[in-house]
Amino acid sequence: MSIVHPLVVGFLVALGVGLLIGIDRERNKGDGSTRQAAGLRTFTLASLAGAAAMAVGDEIVLATVALGMVGFAGLSYWRARDGDPGLTTETALVLTTLLGGLAIKHPEFAAGLGVVVAVLLAARSALHRFVRSVLTDDELRDLLIFAAATLVVLPLLPDEPIGPYGALNLRTVWTIVILVMAVSALGYVAVRVVGPRYGLPLAGLASGFVSSSATIGAMGTRAKDEPALMKPAVAGAVLSSVATVVQLAILIAATNMPTLQALWLPLILSGATAVLYGGAFTLWALRQKTQKHQAQGNAFSLATALTFAAILAVVLLVAAAAQDWFGEAGVLVAAAAAGFADTHSAAVSVASLASDGRIKPSQTIIPVLAAFTTNTVTKMIFAVTAGGRLFALYVIPGLLLMLAAAWAGVSIA
Repeated sequence: MSIVHPLVVGFLVALGVGLLIGIDRERNKGDGSTRQAAGLRTFTLASLAGAAAMAVGDEIVLATVALGMVGFAGLSYWRARDGDPGLTTETALVLTTLLGGLAIKHPEFAAGLGVVVAVLLAARSALHRFVRSVLTDDELRDLLIFAAATLVVLPLLPDEPIGPYGALNLRTVWTIVILVMAVSALGYVAVRVVGPRYGLPLAGLASGFVSSSATIGAMGTRAKDEPALMKPAVAGAVLSSVATVVQLAILIAATNMPTLQALWLPLILSGATAVLYGGAFTLWALRQKTQKHQAQGNAFSLATALTFAAILAVVLLVAAAAQDWFGEAGVLVAAAAAGFADTHSAAVSVASLASDGRIKPSQTIIPVLAAFTTNTVTKMIFAVTAGGRLFALYVIPGLLLMLAAAWAGVSIA
């Protein structure tokens, strides 16, 4: 049982939210004729008023108090209308009242929102400078496209298998579209922040934890559009496979530790090969003396992302057909077929069989590496289709060396 009464907690949170937002508004009130009406005390009292309304009544009372605050805010804006004061303070005042009411029932949520509001208010200059001076028209358009793809299209798609063999899931396929755009945008941002020689390798390594295949495709597109970025893009593409191996080891360990013990040598050899190969291209890119590069154009290509999704859909259909032809009894065939789309899900499925005692940990090695192999084929397809001949000639040898190192680990063990 809590020592402090929940009502006391709610009022304390409301007090804190009002003070936090009020401090920022007090610092930005101005002086003289342009001085705004609401400051530290006003915002604190508004938050406490919202809390009191919710405590003594219900949502109706809170709405009445909020409407009264809207009237006061409107009056304040009308009195200062000749100076083009904006609506930030007035809007924040009404929102602070509502947050005070929210603190009575959901203090944790109200506290978090209060911090977000205070951060937004305090970051006014930085946000204005970013929107007006840093963000380009093309980047704004890309941001809106990405937001629509993520927040509008994705929730509307059914999350169930359709098509031949039930191989296609529209939400899964569209998720790939979003991942490709996100990875490409991450690389674009990294190039703008730290430059291509550092940005693309770092972005590739980080994005590999999301999707190595999508990362290779995005890096290929970047290299094809801007040939000067070929070396760092190749480094980022290969280093994304390091993340694949690390994530694979973590998931297998979480599912069945004996399976990881059986696979530790192939995974270590494969990961080390990716580090060496990708590191070599990173050093090559760092030694390249080029003029400072400024990222231009689009953060991602929607057409490229849709192309990747189409390729994945074809691969899924082919894999499902192969699995149907050879039957469900073969763990090897099932794992290899699933590996075309994702190594991790196939490996976790095989490790789960070992965890259930249906197969021995030593019997998981070949199916997991089969999934690793077919997933490498998918990566090579993305490298060719996205980056063109030269990019593929640089990336594919690294992927094949990783694959050879993994299988060599089996023979050594």
